[in-house]
Amino acid sequence: MSPPNFVSQRVGNKPTSNNTSNTSRFSLCNRNISVDGITILSEVPVNVALSPFSSLPHNSDTDSIPPHILKSVASKSKNGAFLGLSVKQAQDRILNPIGKLLNRKFLSLFRFKIWWSTMWVGSSGSDLQMETQLILLQLPELNSFAVLIPLIEAIFALQFTLSGSTKVRGQKFSSCAYLHVGDNPYELMRDAFAAVRVHLGTFRLLEEKTVPKIVDKFGWCSWDAFYLTVEPVGLWHGVKSFAENGLPPRFLIIDDGWQSINMDHEPALQDSKDLTTLGSQMLCRLYRLKENEKFAKYKSGTMLRPNAPKFDQEKHDAMFKEMVALAEKKRKIKEEGGDVLALPSPKTIEFLNDDEDDRQERGGLMALVSDLKEKYQTLDDVYVWHALCGAWGGFRPGTIAGLEAKVTSAKLAAGLQNTMNDLAVDMIIEGGLGLVNPNQAADLYEAMHSYLADVGISGVKVDVIHTLEYVSEDHGGRVQLAKAYYDGLNKSLQKNFAGSGLIASMEQCNDFFFLATKQVSMGRVGDDFWFQDPNGDPMGAFWLQGVHMIHCSYNSLWQGQFIQPDWDMFQSDHICAEFHAGSRAICGGPVYVSDKVGHHNFDLLRKLVLPDGTILRCQHYALPTRDCLFENPLFDAKTLLKIWNLNKFAGVVGVFNCQGAGWYPEEHRCRAYPQCYKSISGVISADDVEWEQKDSTAVYRNTEQFAVYLHKSDNLTIVKSNEQINITLQPSSF
Repeated sequence: MSPPNFVSQRVGNKPTSNNTSNTSRFSLCNRNISVDGITILSEVPVNVALSPFSSLPHNSDTDSIPPHILKSVASKSKNGAFLGLSVKQAQDRILNPIGKLLNRKFLSLFRFKIWWSTMWVGSSGSDLQMETQLILLQLPELNSFAVLIPLIEAIFALQFTLSGSTKVRGQKFSSCAYLHVGDNPYELMRDAFAAVRVHLGTFRLLEEKTVPKIVDKFGWCSWDAFYLTVEPVGLWHGVKSFAENGLPPRFLIIDDGWQSINMDHEPALQDSKDLTTLGSQMLCRLYRLKENEKFAKYKSGTMLRPNAPKFDQEKHDAMFKEMVALAEKKRKIKEEGGDVLALPSPKTIEFLNDDEDDRQERGGLMALVSDLKEKYQTLDDVYVWHALCGAWGGFRPGTIAGLEAKVTSAKLAAGLQNTMNDLAVDMIIEGGLGLVNPNQAADLYEAMHSYLADVGISGVKVDVIHTLEYVSEDHGGRVQLAKAYYDGLNKSLQKNFAGSGLIASMEQCNDFFFLATKQVSMGRVGDDFWFQDPNGDPMGAFWLQGVHMIHCSYNSLWQGQFIQPDWDMFQSDHICAEFHAGSRAICGGPVYVSDKVGHHNFDLLRKLVLPDGTILRCQHYALPTRDCLFENPLFDAKTLLKIWNLNKFAGVVGVFNCQGAGWYPEEHRCRAYPQCYKSISGVISADDVEWEQKDSTAVYRNTEQFAVYLHKSDNLTIVKSNEQINITLQPSSF
């Protein structure tokens, strides 16, 4: 989606290559869109146009594009074409059919939550879900595939929609979506997004960027151990627990809970006193860039002393449970109109004694990071969490000098009304967003990140990214607002965190990938790791794990063109921990856990992590095998998820039984499909590996025999290149 002047803003007169041919394998004739004569869309409306890739002007800044990408895009330009659209009257939101899709298998990726995407398969346009971000079509007549990618000139969600602001209207668009055809689905995705990169010039591909150093390392994230009650003593003992058992974390993520936040009804310059109610932090705004009181009071050397404070995870959890119960009791009394003043005030969970030496100055986050690195010298990186707009509720107006913030009401676009119900969305809409003036976005990130860098923080996990589209009404629409924020974020990343120290999260929409990834090179490709179903299904502890793997593997087809896929943390003592560990072993990204302190499965972790805290990482990122692309490994009761990856001299295939749950369109949520939660059989072979995706392994396509090691059965055997191995898996196993 974009303002109507987006094209004139970005289009230059300089062609991207010397290829002046305006021909394309795609054609629009008799209201049918075809590729090599094979119809893919019929009954195309007369206001939809098709233009060959080479017929439109592209981004004029070709100097920033590597020559090999320009050359490749030029040589394959006949494989691409743009869909355009015109309407009689300028509008801020356009619903317009682009034709009928009938009897053709497709894989689509759509936003099931506002910030998370997943896969969906079908064979007709009526099967598509709202907020579809990409469609991959099977073309068996040509032994090929075609992809349809909505562009930021007008985001496509089965219809074309526009703008994000009633004040920004458009009438004619030349490149609403991009079509590309190829005979290899994995090369097709790479070629298609390379063409879009040349056309838009607003992002860089993964191959052009440096990924964060943590990608080859083992780490620990604080979230599932403490939630918002994270504090220095618990963090210290968490790192200690791993290190003393021979698995030193090489990176630490201090998740949500370290910031200085409060609610609008609380004193403006004090930390919130009650963050135990479910979702309470989502009403909070940032009032100070520095750490909150729990961290600010830490004094240098405190945890290095022989009598350092102890931490008790069970005591913490019991106190946390009491706090949640108290908050729930207050909520019910308020709903009934009762008086809550007689109830006790919520307690702060802390294990740090603030008065042990009143003469010593506070050291805060800087002292804590310094002490951690002094004691645990293999700890290379410490990241901290923050929301794209500061905190969940943005910034509190008038509290931070030099930043002009205003609480802006949040409103969901019509296309998002049928996404999954989400407490975070409800809370943000209830409280609005404290939005810093977009003209100060660069100042905002520079202020936040330069402080963090100065105290020893080497990276950030930026979360809650897709909030800007709720508040774009008065800021030129969602694209203009996003550009301001993402440009500021990328500049700060380059200056403060070595150009790569950032994990993007809650970001899974084309807006982000097309506008925010000039510098950002790593991001989450799945929904959160849920150790249990928040809606209370006792089987959710099992089926949610398979859903997570489907999100990550299929989303990587799309998102892996821009960023290094990050499969998120998991807990090593979870009932499905080995299921998760198997996927992390092949995923090609970092391995990190969110274990509670002292609650670990070290035998399992030692299969993933070397004694120095590094990991054995595959050379590519894991993707579904060809025979899974147009199937449903979640609830068709027949398909195993198979994902492939490459090592320097070998291939890897992971096989997972993820059956038993998935998206339920009628209820707009993920839920169990218990009839599918059963043992499933399938086959694997060396042909499942896409050897050609790395030069070093391409020669193995013609190998006649392979040595195959089956991990679970601990069996080594010799097979012919096309020989199939039968396999049967129980539910939630691999």
